[in-house]
Amino acid sequence: MSDTTAHAAGHGDDATTRRDFLLYATSSVGAIGVGLSVWPLVDSMNPAADVRALASTEVDLSPIQVGQTITVVWRGKPVFIRHRTADEIKAAGAVNPEDLVDPQLDAVRAAKPEWLIVVGVCTHLGCVPLGYAPSQPKGDFGGWFCPCHGSHYDTSGRIRKGPAPKNLAVPPIVFNGTTVKIG
Repeated sequence: MSDTTAHAAGHGDDATTRRDFLLYATSSVGAIGVGLSVWPLVDSMNPAADVRALASTEVDLSPIQVGQTITVVWRGKPVFIRHRTADEIKAAGAVNPEDLVDPQLDAVRAAKPEWLIVVGVCTHLGCVPLGYAPSQPKGDFGGWFCPCHGSHYDTSGRIRKGPAPKNLAVPPIVFNGTTVKIG
């Protein structure tokens, strides 16, 4: 019998259908097997629970008095939260951005003028600047001073003098009533 006769008798369609079914079934089982074997690898690349927990920090701002600075830790780095005085806000706003090494307006750096939140890591070599404590020098501009190499930051955390190339970084923040979420 020729192939034409076999198809006409209906025998060829069953063989083709069975072959197609076996091909699809085998391919499906293989794809599922590959997916199940790759999943643990992909899942291992997700951050661990302790890393996810450090991704953001919430801070209650209500106990911080005007003129006070606190330091919190976010992603292993110090973050300075300063409740600025009216004079500090006025001084920071009066600076001409063209006179700065890294020009930024104070209004861009402080979402709420009374609160300045910056990462407390000097942009020169990663030291932690000093400031806003009676026993610590505030630098020439009333802000922070990095004693390692002499960088001076103003009341907005902007570099004003010294080798640091950039302002103190402003982390992503969201205010929610009397709390702030950093990160």
